[in-house]
Amino acid sequence: MSAEIRNKAGEKIDYTFHDVGSEQVVVIGHGVTGNKDRPLVLALAEGLAAAGISALRFSFAGNGDSEGSFLDSNITKEISDLTAVMDFVGDLGKKVIYAGHSMGGAVGVSVASQDDRILGLVSLAGMVNTKKFAETEFGEVTPDQGLMWDDEECPLSQSFMDDLVGIDTLLEKGELIKVPWLLVHGTADDVVLIDDTHEIYEKAGEQKSKLIIDGADHVFSDPEHMKKMVDGVLEWLS
Repeated sequence: MSAEIRNKAGEKIDYTFHDVGSEQVVVIGHGVTGNKDRPLVLALAEGLAAAGISALRFSFAGNGDSEGSFLDSNITKEISDLTAVMDFVGDLGKKVIYAGHSMGGAVGVSVASQDDRILGLVSLAGMVNTKKFAETEFGEVTPDQGLMWDDEECPLSQSFMDDLVGIDTLLEKGELIKVPWLLVHGTADDVVLIDDTHEIYEKAGEQKSKLIIDGADHVFSDPEHMKKMVDGVLEWLS
């Protein structure tokens, strides 16, 4: 039986550990309304494991099969989820590299800017300008009444909106990242605009790399784009 991971609220975090015995573990966090079984998360984890690099994919609290309420999900809370996962990996004596998609990318930048246990960072269509995202995507939805993208399972909470607006942007945190950092984005992303990646890349330290995938959407849904994303991460890690 696998060991439990719980966040500081005591909620159990659902995870799958692709353990191939490597010294490094790539922890993978999903985006808003996602979970650990999203195709791009699964593809990256399986690609890493096939290449001899352990991966741990997890669902943030309130998402997928993790405990907690979706209404409580926001970047600030998910920071504690990621910290709990990193505690688990650290207790195994393994080194952490973090790969986050979309809002999970924002969580990664937030944690990596202040926690030196993250030795490498991957942002996949990472959200940077959080206030702008909130206004663009959900500005016409009434919080605590409406839904995210008309999804019945994803109600839009006031706390989610307040958190995005309060954070505003992660550009300043980007300046604090000194570890190797790969930023991946598709030119056809209409959820988190590629401008976010270009802007924070300019602020990042010297160990930065950027992979732009022509025609790729927010979730790299085209198999060719998905393969380019996974291959790009693997090449960067090597």
